Amino acid sequence: MTPQYTKTSRSLPIALLRARERVMGPIRDMLSGVGITEQQWRVLRVLEEDGPMEPTRIAELACLLLPSLTRILQKLDEKQLITRRQDSEDKRKQVVQISKAGAALIAAHLPASLAVLEQTRAQIGAERYEALLDLLNELEAAQAGSEPD
Repeated sequence: MTPQYTKTSRSLPIALLRARERVMGPIRDMLSGVGITEQQWRVLRVLEEDGPMEPTRIAELACLLLPSLTRILQKLDEKQLITRRQDSEDKRKQVVQISKAGAALIAAHLPASLAVLEQTRAQIGAERYEALLDLLNELEAAQAGSEPD
């Protein structure tokens, strides 16, 4: 007896990976001209959006593993796109902040990034695009055992 597998065309993990690669391809192309990786871009976007924070929170918001984030922060620091300092209340903790150069890089290239996403929105329609984001947020919250934002 052969096990009953879900066809890969109906496999959620594979469908998510395929969609991610289609969406991220043009963004990676844009970032290659900027000289940063998609992971570095995510870190900068998180810091630009939410302000200074500890690395563990950055890793959570940017969907990165902490060991990977350590290397990413080192590269961003070398490029002077972030600043790091000790937490004023707990000297064992580090606080990371986007630098002026990092904010300028985001400002200069965010329109191109948004244009890529707008193209995706246009391809599937604004209503379906928003519904997809809602469903993905619901899925993430359900898997985490919490309520969606």
